[in-house]
Amino acid sequence: MPKFVLAIDQGTTSTRCIIYNESGVGIGIGQREHDQIFPRQGWVEHDAKQIWDNTRLVIATAIANADIDACDIAAVGITNQRETTVVWDKATGEPIYNAIVWQDTRTARIAEDLALAQTSWLERTGLLINSYPSGPKIAWILNHVPRARERALRGELAFGTIDSWLLYKLTGRHETDVTNASRTLLMDLDTLAWDPQLCNLLGVPMTMLPRIRSSVDDFGTITHHGPLEGVPITAVLGDQQAAMFGQGCFEPGLAKCTYGTGLFLLLNTGSEKVTSANGMLTTVCYKIRNERPVYALEGSVAVGGALIQWLRDNLGIINSAPEVESLAASVPDNGGVAIVPAFSGLFAPRWVPDAHGVITGLTRFANKAHIARAALEATAMQVREVADAMVADSEVPLETLRVDGGMVANGLLMQLQADVLGVDVVRPVDIETTASGVAYAAGLGAGVWQTLDVIAEHAKIDRTWSPHMDAAKVAKLKSQWEKAVAKSY
Repeated sequence: MPKFVLAIDQGTTSTRCIIYNESGVGIGIGQREHDQIFPRQGWVEHDAKQIWDNTRLVIATAIANADIDACDIAAVGITNQRETTVVWDKATGEPIYNAIVWQDTRTARIAEDLALAQTSWLERTGLLINSYPSGPKIAWILNHVPRARERALRGELAFGTIDSWLLYKLTGRHETDVTNASRTLLMDLDTLAWDPQLCNLLGVPMTMLPRIRSSVDDFGTITHHGPLEGVPITAVLGDQQAAMFGQGCFEPGLAKCTYGTGLFLLLNTGSEKVTSANGMLTTVCYKIRNERPVYALEGSVAVGGALIQWLRDNLGIINSAPEVESLAASVPDNGGVAIVPAFSGLFAPRWVPDAHGVITGLTRFANKAHIARAALEATAMQVREVADAMVADSEVPLETLRVDGGMVANGLLMQLQADVLGVDVVRPVDIETTASGVAYAAGLGAGVWQTLDVIAEHAKIDRTWSPHMDAAKVAKLKSQWEKAVAKSY
């Protein structure tokens, strides 16, 4: 029986493929970046065809690096950047416009108009009315691409988040899972079905929408594309939900934060959804075949690792992302400098779409090391704001925070995070839990792993940071941050 599982991890900046063995160890990897397209201020796009081409390349690379045959692979799982929206021609399979990325803010006006409708969006969908979800992005494409709306009304066009796009290219099927569907503003969180009224309010014909499946389910077998013909796809999860799976957050009260392009803190709330009163989103955490769905509260921050990329690419104060740690550690504090990286407005818990990034406290004393340290503090403070809101909603105190993603290799950032939260921060051995999480889900669907308990045992701890900053200094950082945020809008 095949014992390997292949994970396709399609992220905001790159596409990866990792092959895992029965012990949950990655044995082969392929990765390739794709272009970031910025047509105007606030607009962010990807070329969906380039993402597909890269997916095929990284699959082949991972298989070659693992030195196995396709017949050795039991199942495939797909995890993806959520909310990013593709609309394509059902007959040709060609996108009619670039993919509009989750960070994009062009749909703010559409969201403002939707907010005027007397509809309980938050209660029904778990989402706030803003530019973040997929639904307004579909509406924008239908409103601005020539003939798109009339073609959609004739049933000629298909919508999908990136998981659906890749599923369609791999299997020919037009499907998604509940975690991705819950990020559209179009799915009812209770019924887990597309809501006709919400689709009508957004002007999205239901013929465009993919079939909704459980996260662990039968998504078909791969057809003739590349070396994986005949291999079943048994799991699809949005990237943050996949990270919850990879961290073993299967019990209510367990939380993790992923530090990637953005920052995403999720708290498992069990089989009962919790509607936020503090700027959090309610989302489906996962659903296994015919079992009841598991829900989560989520706080999404638009700019995390993207701030470090900005220091590198726009300001040129570092040559590579890892350099930010040593540069920031070369000074004892921020020298009075604070950064609010509201490059796409402010997401959770404030939700201010027209906020702008600011740097405050600059003096002749300040240098690039102070700016680097302020960037790490901005990351930690944004997570703290989300954590505070999440605790207020759930009434469950945060005891530890499990962390993952590329930024958690930065030990100074993790110490700052423990300090401002006042709780232990725990990093697993495998920090790329998005890919491993969807691999575990796919392996569960294919019988490679039998239970969630077995999967949870794979989440080994690498290091723990405990808070040691004195309360007065934490209070000073918080006050400095609040004053800086007030200047961003």
